[in-house]
Amino acid sequence: MGFKAVVIEKKDDANVVGIKEFAVDDLMEGDTVVRISHSSLNYKDGLAVTGSSPVVRRFPMVPGIDFVGTVESTSADRLAVGDAVLLNGWGTGERHLGGWAEKSRVPGKWLTPLPPGFSPEQAMAIGTAGYTAALCVLALQDGGVTPESGEVVVSGAAGGVGSVAVSLLASLGYTVVASTGRLEEEGYLKKIGASRIISRDELAVAPRPLEKELWAGAIDSVGSTTLANILAKTKYGGTVACCGLAAGMDLPTTVAPFILRGVTLRGIDSVMASPAVRSRAWELLDRTLDRKVLAEMTSVVSLEGAVKAAEDILKGKVRGRVVVKIDD
Repeated sequence: MGFKAVVIEKKDDANVVGIKEFAVDDLMEGDTVVRISHSSLNYKDGLAVTGSSPVVRRFPMVPGIDFVGTVESTSADRLAVGDAVLLNGWGTGERHLGGWAEKSRVPGKWLTPLPPGFSPEQAMAIGTAGYTAALCVLALQDGGVTPESGEVVVSGAAGGVGSVAVSLLASLGYTVVASTGRLEEEGYLKKIGASRIISRDELAVAPRPLEKELWAGAIDSVGSTTLANILAKTKYGGTVACCGLAAGMDLPTTVAPFILRGVTLRGIDSVMASPAVRSRAWELLDRTLDRKVLAEMTSVVSLEGAVKAAEDILKGKVRGRVVVKIDD
């Protein structure tokens, strides 16, 4: 019996996206088939659906770099039929058919047990964006940045990564500065934990090698000039976690923050992180993330509504996190 999936095809150098019937035999290699209940919308999904960046490596492709569901069949030693599992990354939605479908077949080693403290919808409200935010928070903690060290700035704060990062940091006692291009979201950002709001324009000016020391740490999903300005304003011994490139891949900075202030720039990769690292991030989320705040930052769309939402996320029209509900 077939099942529904959002499918991206390439025709005349343009992406054509629609909902189609798939058969299990059409799925890619793997030892485990999962019946998917929920997926999520991430910035990378927006790039894949619109073709704005060549993140899709094969066609046809099912987008969706996350999913949660129930094991339907498996030959993996550590899994059993009926297990609740989730997946973040591993090239799904890029090289491997992703989560915007009713089923997926993947290697069992890619799957993480669904933490008992989260429902499937909550797990996808977190998704790769929230899991990445947790990796960033862990990087700051590992770098010695404590709540007593001073303010922590979060760029792109109204987005998916930024929203979860703000909430996590606030729950851990950090004083959070939220940088956003949507100042009308001040009320939302303060509600989820930000102490003060700054315009992204403050971090979009031509960067200088060093500026006045303002914050002990930072979580940046923007890159380019924004990241350069963040580095220039980070206190001596501070740590900056970099996880995105919404403004570009370039980094117009100098070695000054690193050799004169001992600033650490930590790159955060969520796609190929080891199972141990993933478990640590999900443990942090499980014990720290306020479920009421998570609900505040979450909206839900159907599989049919996911394509429009993917277009909106690239236009800066999406606040917080979007869950894609797969099953009816």
